[in-house]
Amino acid sequence: MNIHEALDWRYAVREFSPEKLGAHTVETLVDAARKSASSYGLQPYKILVVESKSVRQDLLAYSFGQQKVLDCSHLIVFAAQTDIGDHTVDRYVTQFVKTRDVPAQDISGYVAHMKEALAAKSREEKRVWAHQQAYIALGTLLTAAASMRVDSCPMTGFDHQAYDDVLGLAKLSLETTAIVALGYRSARDRTSGLPKVRFDYDDLVISV
Repeated sequence: MNIHEALDWRYAVREFSPEKLGAHTVETLVDAARKSASSYGLQPYKILVVESKSVRQDLLAYSFGQQKVLDCSHLIVFAAQTDIGDHTVDRYVTQFVKTRDVPAQDISGYVAHMKEALAAKSREEKRVWAHQQAYIALGTLLTAAASMRVDSCPMTGFDHQAYDDVLGLAKLSLETTAIVALGYRSARDRTSGLPKVRFDYDDLVISV
């Protein structure tokens, strides 16, 4: 299946089947999201894999009646970091040195640039920036799922503060960005066969 076939196949699932995703499938999808692009490569977010039915039962009360939060195979939560600063860059530098086996001083100028760029942002701007990076990873996950014929439904319609409380995110300096239900579509989901509604190429794309 090529990329266009995969994207035409996917849709926002309304009802999931009871079939569970295999552990390897879930790990592969989350690992694809891990490899997503992000500003400066800093990845200022975490990805939570919520398999527990009891936890999802607690979250259901704050999901505006979206039963798929409970019925899907796995619920993925993208959570942005709320504490952004020099340490955000230092964490990246540690991983950079480990991965490429080069001394940190080789990228000292780039490190200074990243720290200055973050320092120039207000607290709210940092918050918005972190959530934007999580959304990029969300898009990567959805595309990877489609390529693997795994169904998904991204959602932002839920009580974010309540999700943070249930998942204990504040103590981790995180706050919920978006959630994705993963699994396999139910045969009863009548929306699965409907044509995808998207604007035509020429209506959406502007060539300059």
